[in-house]
Amino acid sequence: MKNKDVLMQERGQILTQMNEAIQKDDQAAFAEAFEKLSMNIQENILNEVQQQAQMIDATVLSARGVNQLTSDETKYYQAIITAMRSDNPKQALSDVSVVMPKTVIDRVFEDLAQTHLLLDAIDFQNVSGLIEMYINTDEVQLATWGPLCDEIRKELNSGFAMVQLALNKLSAFLPVCKAMLDLGPTWLDRYVREILTEAIYNGLEEGIINGTGKNMPIGMMRQVGEGVTVTDGVYPEKTAEAVKTFDAPTYGALLARLAKTPKGKARTVQGVILVVNPTDYFQKVMPGTTIMTPTGTFVNNVLPYPTTIIQSAQVPEGKAVLGLGRRYFMGIGTAKSGKIEYSDEYHFLEDERVYLTKLYGHGLPMDNNAFMVLDISALEPVILKVKTVTEEAGAQAATAKAGK
Repeated sequence: MKNKDVLMQERGQILTQMNEAIQKDDQAAFAEAFEKLSMNIQENILNEVQQQAQMIDATVLSARGVNQLTSDETKYYQAIITAMRSDNPKQALSDVSVVMPKTVIDRVFEDLAQTHLLLDAIDFQNVSGLIEMYINTDEVQLATWGPLCDEIRKELNSGFAMVQLALNKLSAFLPVCKAMLDLGPTWLDRYVREILTEAIYNGLEEGIINGTGKNMPIGMMRQVGEGVTVTDGVYPEKTAEAVKTFDAPTYGALLARLAKTPKGKARTVQGVILVVNPTDYFQKVMPGTTIMTPTGTFVNNVLPYPTTIIQSAQVPEGKAVLGLGRRYFMGIGTAKSGKIEYSDEYHFLEDERVYLTKLYGHGLPMDNNAFMVLDISALEPVILKVKTVTEEAGAQAATAKAGK
């Protein structure tokens, strides 16, 4: 068995391969990398089981990251394990009447939000079993004073939009070795949640930032709303606005545009996100938002208004996304059946079987003014201007003399 540090290093390399496969739209390379990832997770879990073989106390296991299952979760995994061990797993799984509990996906979402800032910053919801959902796209007060009439109902209706959640599908295949089944429901839950966490995150980030809208979410960098021309299901990209500095006047002017809805209504901006490429962060954004205090220490991420800076490799170099995180809606969950299916499409080692779980969802900016794309290729480092007492006195004297 490999030690944990080696396994974590290998996982980082595998995730890099997966991201490269996504960017190149290479399904074969992604499938190969995902298989490696599942093997890595399985080996890590088996290592943990060996190390904790003598620890049967639930409190100790919980403190070490092994979740205690609810009665519904235990019943579900017991049924899945029994079906997976049968001679005809495909038929056995189709006969399983127990569906994946919502709490399983809830825990996956919690893990994602804790480890990935982008998903924690947006309106990310578990919508298991739903086909469509209404969201408020106007955000401002929809109630209107005046007589009851059709015009009021029209205004109320205009503030909502229906999102078809079944438009897009994420499929995560789970290669499960027989040794994993022997570990029981608790450890199978740990494995399933880790696989789903990696699958969802790697599938979501590209869609949330720059999704075209065709068989995937509509990204923050795309135009939405009335008057936008959609070609073959693809939404047009937003034009990047050149920004050379993040000083207060420049930043305030940008935020003032976010404070207006597409219909010209004012809205409160209580905090924003700035999503940038990791390379740009260290070469452009960090120098442009770092100041040295009088004590000689540096303070990072200093901006004129409360801003969460998020690094994402999915943002093209030279660009950044500035916007209202909670104005991006992303709903995702299992299919209404909530079942894990047996698949004959993949062939791995003889001691393994491959299972498939389907996740449905859709994401989009709630309005076209919620996010803007910035061109930060020429962003300048911040320069803290310091004047001595003598210089200040001289400037004041010169001003007074000119006034005479």
